[in-house]
Amino acid sequence: MPVLDKPLKELREYMGSSPCPSDIDEYWDKMILKMKQIDPAVELIEAEFQVPGMTCYHMYFTGIKNARVYAKLIKPDRNDQKEYPAMLRFHGYFGKSPSWNELLNYAYMGYTVAALDARGQGGLSEDAGGYKGTTIKGNIVRGLLDDKENLMFAHIYLDCAQLAGLVMDMKDVDENRVGCFGNSQGGALTIACAALEPRIRKAAPLHPFLIDYKRVWEMDLDVDAYDELRYFFRQFDPEHKREDEIFYQLGYIDLQNIAKRIKADTLVGIGLLDNICPPSTCFAAYNKMTCNKEIKIYPDFKHETMDFFYDEIYQFMKGL
Repeated sequence: MPVLDKPLKELREYMGSSPCPSDIDEYWDKMILKMKQIDPAVELIEAEFQVPGMTCYHMYFTGIKNARVYAKLIKPDRNDQKEYPAMLRFHGYFGKSPSWNELLNYAYMGYTVAALDARGQGGLSEDAGGYKGTTIKGNIVRGLLDDKENLMFAHIYLDCAQLAGLVMDMKDVDENRVGCFGNSQGGALTIACAALEPRIRKAAPLHPFLIDYKRVWEMDLDVDAYDELRYFFRQFDPEHKREDEIFYQLGYIDLQNIAKRIKADTLVGIGLLDNICPPSTCFAAYNKMTCNKEIKIYPDFKHETMDFFYDEIYQFMKGL
C-alpha cells in the first residue's frame, strides 16, 4: 500500500498533535449565541439564471461582525404545504460557490439547495475586516494576533451554521432533513457546519482541510494550502518563541477540537497520498467523532477530484 503518512493501523488510532484549548466548548457556545442574536435581514433576489420547475436566488444575510454574506439558493417550485429536505454545499479554499448548473442535481431531487461564498475569498460575501496583524496572506492566520473571538475562520464557520439555520427555518424545508458536503476547505466547512448546527442530519466531507495544524507543520507540509503558517512564523515569530501560544490560539479553529459535537450521520473520504491535507489530520478529527460515521479510504489518490466519491455522497444523501 502506498504510504505518505503514518501506517493505516496507526492512523485509525491517531488523536492529533495540536493542542485543544481548555475552554473550547465555552468558546463555541458563546460564539454560537452571538450569531443567534444577529438579525440576519435575509434578502432573496431572483437570479438571471433560471430553469423550469424551480427558482434560483441570490441570497444575502447579515453574519457575525455585521458582514453581508452571500449564498446561491435554489428552491423547487412547490404546490403543496409539505416540508422537504435541503442540501448545503461548501467550496474549496480561495474559491466561491459552484455554478448554478453544478447545484441542480440535488434541486431536481426536490431538495432546496444553498451554496455559501466564504467571506474574504473568491465570491460575493463581504470581508468585514478589522483584524489586527497580517491581512496579506490567508484566512487561517487572519486575526491570529488578535482576540480569539476575532479569528476569521471562526467567523466563516459561523456563516456556515447560520446559513444552515436560515435554510432550516424556510417554510417548505424539514429542519431535520438537511445535509451538507464539500471537499478540501468545503470538507472542513462541512465538519464545522455539522458541529455548530446540531440539526444537520447528514454530512459528507472529502479530504477536509483546517485540522491538526501542528501535525501539518511537523510533516513540513506547511506549503500550498497551509503555506500561510510558514509565512506567519517567518514574518511574526522567526525564532518560534511564541510557537506554543500560536498553536494554542489556532486550536479554536482546529476542527478536530469540535468534531465531537457532530450528531449527523457522517461519511468521510480521504486519499492516502494526500500531501495537501495529510491523512493523519483527517483521522485526528474522524477519530474524535462520536456520531454514526464511516470513512472511505482510497490508497492511490492524492488531494484531487474524486468523481466516484460524489456518487457515494449522492447515494448517501438520498436517504434524507
